[in-house]
Amino acid sequence: MAIRKNTATTIVGRTDRLSPRTSMKIGEVSQESGVGVEALRFYERSGLLGRPARSQSGYRLYDEGVLERLAFIRKAQFLGFSLDEIRHIISDAEKGASPCDNVRAIVRRRLAEVSERIKEMQRHHRELTRTLEEWDEVGRAPGNICGLIEGTQMQNPSPTSVRVTPKKQRKKTA
Repeated sequence: MAIRKNTATTIVGRTDRLSPRTSMKIGEVSQESGVGVEALRFYERSGLLGRPARSQSGYRLYDEGVLERLAFIRKAQFLGFSLDEIRHIISDAEKGASPCDNVRAIVRRRLAEVSERIKEMQRHHRELTRTLEEWDEVGRAPGNICGLIEGTQMQNPSPTSVRVTPKKQRKKTA
């Protein structure tokens, strides 16, 4: 991992944790970490990253520790932690408290939720298999829109199994 040395920039801000010899601008951090520039700014605003030092011209200047922090955030996200949970984990660690017990509790809850979703998906799979077998026997069915769907004798779907796309996320069609 190459870190560009920046000795010509005077660093303003948190110089206690940043040396001018190991500073990176936001674009360099983005390139090294694979995290987009806007995501880096969002992480900073959200408290996941500390406020970086600033150059005299206002550029954010990060030390190499930011790469470790970003790797931690990405691993935690992969494990299913929300950004809010990650922020609390980081905060606890920065206060000197071990967040490991809380992390295990969160993962236990998440595992129970995943297990429940798996059961629901297995029920849905059985229902779809049974329905398709019935439809294959019937062929076509008369109806207002599609007789196969209208005539289906399935249980009402749970609210979590029916997805409705919020208005702001829908693609506009002309």
